[in-house]
Order: sequence, then C-alpha cells, then structure tokens
Amino acid sequence: MSNQSVQTVGTSGDKLKVVLAVVAAIAGVVGFFYLAGQPTLVRAAALVVGLLISVGIAYTSATGRDFINFAKESVRETKKVVWPTRKEATQITLIVFAFVVVMALFLWGTDKLLEFLLYDVILGWKK
Repeated sequence: MSNQSVQTVGTSGDKLKVVLAVVAAIAGVVGFFYLAGQPTLVRAAALVVGLLISVGIAYTSATGRDFINFAKESVRETKKVVWPTRKEATQITLIVFAFVVVMALFLWGTDKLLEFLLYDVILGWKK
C-alpha cells in the first residue's frame, strides 16, 4: 500500500489562469517602476492593483486556491509556535557565542600543533 499523495494534473485553463496571474503581478511591478515620476500614492496604487488582480485571477484556479490555503495554514501554524522569552534567547545566544570561541581556540590549537609536528619535528624546517 502506497503512502504517497496523488497529484492530479491541472487543466490547461488552470495553467493559463496561473500564467495570467503572474503576468498581472509583473505588470503591477513594472507599472510601479514605469510611473517613477508620479506621486508615490499613484505608484503604490499601480502595484497594489496589479497584485490584487493577480490574486483574483489566481484564486479562480485550483492551483491558486491550493496556494492560498497553504498560505493560510502556514500562518495558522506560525501562530502555534512558542517563542522563547527574551531571557531564554539571550542565554541561548551567549551559549552559542561561548561554543564558537571554544571551537575557535580548539581549531587554532590543533592547527598550531600540526604545524609544529609537521614543520619542526618531521621535516626539520625551522622558521
């Protein structure tokens, strides 16, 4: 018995809708930069309108609805995360810094030991 999920193939209409949504989003961004001499409000409106049209077109396709549902589920899961307190974050950060310093000293010491063994003991080269 297979545990893999089955993905259905979208229709060409859905693919066309996704392409149109991408084109609308790009048009909004291009409009934002094309209107460089206009007031910021006009430029922002061009961007927002392009993105809203893009989302509207994407939502009418199965792929777009799946993506929007995925985004909503991601936000819902992010809200479930238990974030560390400021004290815990500071303690963890200090532990990481201390570990980095210890590892740096260990690697420096190992490098110097190997340098001594190789150049002074084995090869007999004196600096």
